[in-house]
Amino acid sequence: MKIIDGKLVSAKIKEELAVEVEKLAKHGIVPGLAVVIVGDDPASRTYVNSKESNAKKLGFYSVKHQLDETVTEDELLDLIENMNADPQIHGILVQLPLPDHIDSKKVLNSISVLKDVDGFHPENIGKMIIGDDAFLPCTPNGVMKLLEYENIDLRGKHAVIIGRSNIVGKPMATLLLEKDATVTVCHSKTQDLLKITNCADIIVAAVGIPNFVTAEMVKEGAIVIDVGINRVNGKLVGDVDFESVKDKASRITPVPGGVGPMTIAMLMYNTVESAKRKGGLI
Repeated sequence: MKIIDGKLVSAKIKEELAVEVEKLAKHGIVPGLAVVIVGDDPASRTYVNSKESNAKKLGFYSVKHQLDETVTEDELLDLIENMNADPQIHGILVQLPLPDHIDSKKVLNSISVLKDVDGFHPENIGKMIIGDDAFLPCTPNGVMKLLEYENIDLRGKHAVIIGRSNIVGKPMATLLLEKDATVTVCHSKTQDLLKITNCADIIVAAVGIPNFVTAEMVKEGAIVIDVGINRVNGKLVGDVDFESVKDKASRITPVPGGVGPMTIAMLMYNTVESAKRKGGLI
């Protein structure tokens, strides 16, 4: 069993990005990332602070808009409209979840497709599905980079994704298909999940249930990617029961330190790409 070290791979990617940022500086371009957080959810605050910290370390122009939970949808849309028009901003990220009185879909769709560094805009999703150049969703793309750094040939491999969210499951399936994997997407209505996961060469767990994937669900030598981040008794755990599964998997990502750091690295990557496009350098 080998632990796939997301911290190590993300650090390598950020080293490469630092070089790109220096090159952009010679053209008078500073990548700009704006993050919006509504309310005071502790997990969201942690994520946002981490994104802001990474952006500053890389030499980005970084802006954080901390909005009260009572902010109206129109006020939030006005803020996004201003950021869409701001030439210093190359990437806009609105941290989810948003309060119930705000339509998340409407908000995400209002972000300029050229600044949609989260890769959630319908136009970017559509381009991704047909294989065109697009901003790719950060977590699934982070998983793909981990597999790439591990030199895993995905052609013909059976990849089973547990979870069908728009943020991870669905785009994950698309990106794996693009690399010629055979993909099965499982969800709460899937029958005989155990039989399906035991046929998997690769399992991507993105179901949001702590320790959901157990050893009996994993065939000997499978690669297990744990996207889950759950807090249990003050401790971060994934969707995979790491202790039982690690003895059967050939490779496995830990939580924390696996996919999480890659999500942030890919957000930084998309922001640099956006700055390069805006500067006509791509």
